[in-house]
Amino acid sequence: MSSIGERESSFESGPKRNNRVAILDAGAQYGKLIDRSVRQLMIESHILPLETEADILEHYDAIIISGGPESVYASTPPVPDPRIYELGKPILGICYGMQLIVKHFGGQVDNSKHGEYGRVNIRVDPSDPLFNCMESQQRVMMSHGDSVTGAAPGFRITATSLDVAAAISDEQRRIYGVQFHPEVFTTDHGTDMLANFLFDVASLEADYPLEDRVKNAVRYIRETARGRQVLAFVSGGVDSTVCAALLREALPEKQIHTVHVDTGFMRKDESSEVREALSKKGIKLSVTDARELFYAATTIINGEETPPLHSVVDPEIKRVIIGDTFAKVMDKVIDDMGWATDNVVLAQGTLRPDLIESASKMASSRAQVIKTHHNDSPLIRNLRQGGRVIEPLQELHKDEVRELGEKLGLPHEFIWRQPFPGPGLAIRILCAERPFVTQRFENITEQLKEFGDSKVVAHLLPVRTVGVGGDGRKYGYLAALSGEVLDWQNLVARAQQIPRAIPDINRVVYVFGDKLKEQPLSITPTLLSYDVIEQLREADYTVNVVLRKYGLDESLSQVPVVSFPMDFGKPGYRSIAIRPFMTPDYMTGDVAIPGVEFPEQALEEIVGELLKLSGVSRVAYDLTSKPPGTTEWE
Repeated sequence: MSSIGERESSFESGPKRNNRVAILDAGAQYGKLIDRSVRQLMIESHILPLETEADILEHYDAIIISGGPESVYASTPPVPDPRIYELGKPILGICYGMQLIVKHFGGQVDNSKHGEYGRVNIRVDPSDPLFNCMESQQRVMMSHGDSVTGAAPGFRITATSLDVAAAISDEQRRIYGVQFHPEVFTTDHGTDMLANFLFDVASLEADYPLEDRVKNAVRYIRETARGRQVLAFVSGGVDSTVCAALLREALPEKQIHTVHVDTGFMRKDESSEVREALSKKGIKLSVTDARELFYAATTIINGEETPPLHSVVDPEIKRVIIGDTFAKVMDKVIDDMGWATDNVVLAQGTLRPDLIESASKMASSRAQVIKTHHNDSPLIRNLRQGGRVIEPLQELHKDEVRELGEKLGLPHEFIWRQPFPGPGLAIRILCAERPFVTQRFENITEQLKEFGDSKVVAHLLPVRTVGVGGDGRKYGYLAALSGEVLDWQNLVARAQQIPRAIPDINRVVYVFGDKLKEQPLSITPTLLSYDVIEQLREADYTVNVVLRKYGLDESLSQVPVVSFPMDFGKPGYRSIAIRPFMTPDYMTGDVAIPGVEFPEQALEEIVGELLKLSGVSRVAYDLTSKPPGTTEWE
């Protein structure tokens, strides 16, 4: 197995070849990452519908079948054209794609009692071309319920996880399958596995170097704008800032109008700092104070008007209201400027992960919604369908946007600024009117006891958070570990084991302070009131001051600060959680381990300062990888 770097350099000046890979989209939340990984290996790739006819795929050099949220035993499971297996093309099936291959050729796929979600160790056969020159034990990222329990005739199992197949191969027909996701960074040698498939199995050449992102984006902006006025909302984060910079590259200054909207859910002093910083870089920014508008905003969902935002509990409804209100602010700005509506387009820094997790058809025709992004709400989709939205970053991921920002000469502090969601603090406040307790609460509580010992105990909390499993949204319980910390890595290992053993749980935190002696059952009823928002604003500011002090604002990918309604025996109080997160792509990721990626001294400072804030009962540290937990709690 030659190194990836060697392969890239050996073809830099070679003749142009038309190597093309078809990625058949079965609805994977990580489908775009497959495309991105293939492009990073300098191979042209196209994402196509799963049912694309074999006659079209005949013109491709290799085929990859993505994962997806369906089961091969559903009443009408999505399947590819069966003739693709007769084309003689190299085929790689990933997750659901592997199960499709196994079922097509007569193997056995079963619904296991316990799915696998997160990083697991598997044993591989290094003699298999896919694992050429690799160690026999590999750490990979799993996300599946169904499992392959029997290989089809002509196939052999080349990797195992416990008692199920983690990979299969038919070397003669050049058809391979993996149950895990090689396209995500949490699979340690996933890129090498894809490289082995593309270069060693399919005999392709790295003949598709990355094109100039600036040039492509500028061309797209000009073609889409077509002389119309362009209105851009700029939050000050890397995505919207790079988008604004690209607009300046592509269009005359008089055609661009950049607006920062103060929603009332911004970080402390955010609006004034953004305007001052961007003005120094030549980006004229007007600030619109829309705090009261957003606080009382409503929208129409399924033909009915929602309650005002400050009274909403459901996170999806909150996101839709906020997204639609941004569109209403746009209409108000247009009216104030005296523009004709059909002569204005909205520019926004939408990234590929935003669209994938929102299940936008722009990203995938089959993906399920993980969470609705404010920049992909129903009103925004209507504007997009009417040709009134410019999204020059829609094919890019966060690391690619930062690379583009470097090329554009943007200030370092903006390029590496930690991501902050467009809805802001509104979706970092878990709202609830009563404890979340289902019929399985007592049973789950009993199951959790086995994850405790004399030093640490595990409790189920009556709080619901959003997670992801099997390429779909998965609501679940929040579990808490408490007690004496002797080994953070041991705690992280427990946090990984709990959701695998108890699928009803998708997030695990460590709660600082004394060991919890009784089962927590009460919460402080919470809505988006001014005092709750201000409490989280101060908590967020407190955390970020310490992060900057220790340089963690750059070394860590993201550290969401979350308010959740657990009072832990102090009526009227709430708790604050921090989620130090490590990821290059924001589609999957790992917790930053205290004492390893997160200095314990910095953590002690954060916990101490947060407990000084009024109304804060406990501080928690999120120990959850993605999957099973999403980056944000809502």
